[in-house]
Amino acid sequence: MASKKLRRARLSQELCERLSRHQITTCQDFLCLSLLELMKVTGQSYYDVRKLLCQVSQACAPKMQTAYEMKLRKTGNASSAFLSTTLPSLDEVLHGGVSCGSLTEITGPPGCGKTQLCIMLSVLATLPVSMGGLNGAVIYIDTESAFSAERIMSLEEEIISKKVKLIIIDSVASVVRKEFDTKLQGNLAERSNFLARGASVLKYLAEEFSIPVILTNQITTSLSNGLAIQADLVSPADDLSLSEGASGSEKKEYGCVTAALGNTWSHSVNTRLVLQYHDLLTRQLLVAKSPVAPFSAFPYTIEKSGLVLQD
Repeated sequence: MASKKLRRARLSQELCERLSRHQITTCQDFLCLSLLELMKVTGQSYYDVRKLLCQVSQACAPKMQTAYEMKLRKTGNASSAFLSTTLPSLDEVLHGGVSCGSLTEITGPPGCGKTQLCIMLSVLATLPVSMGGLNGAVIYIDTESAFSAERIMSLEEEIISKKVKLIIIDSVASVVRKEFDTKLQGNLAERSNFLARGASVLKYLAEEFSIPVILTNQITTSLSNGLAIQADLVSPADDLSLSEGASGSEKKEYGCVTAALGNTWSHSVNTRLVLQYHDLLTRQLLVAKSPVAPFSAFPYTIEKSGLVLQD
């Protein structure tokens, strides 16, 4: 909530422009300054600055509500609380589909259909509510091209102006890989801080506008000596055989497959869907993490229409 733009705190346009010249654009920037500093940059009196502080604090603080009120709000607007995946068995397990107001991660090795599923959900989100969609625009960010992580901070204005109902970042691991070389001293800690800040901003956008935020992620192979290698450096079949097809002794020697970006990121996402190769011919979708669903597995194929679950 502290990342909310100052203009949404109902400050005057003139004051917002004056603060912007001092690189003060969000509620957090404003609230981190002392009274004396605020008096200097705003040119206002002590008492006027105190009023501004109260106004900005109230604008970025979440409104107090009871658990019962939250339940009523969710059940009273059940039709728009989820984005249906149009995969009946998956929607049933997830109690309606991809949840609005939370972060959903789709992870897996290359070629399993992560981007295909994201494109499929993008199309569904633009459909009218009567057809199971969200009747809105979609922000789809392909981070493999030139993309700066700082642009995530400017998404709020795009959501408001274009009536966005779904955000997709494909992939979050690519952003981190470009921004940080973990071999350099201190970069691992910097990366963890960046992931925490990024997750906080994305959670704020999801909750503030009650929209789903979907992110794709890569996988890594955790080796027995504590190291990890990017899964896109090996073939999908060989990589997954370390955890799915190997015997107990082989697993101990080589390692196991896990989602990239570590524990900081893992604890930030609300729902994790894993796409993987079941064997050389078939794939399966796993609900690996969810606040409402048990661990589940669904075999699927990729058709012209998108992902299709197999009974």
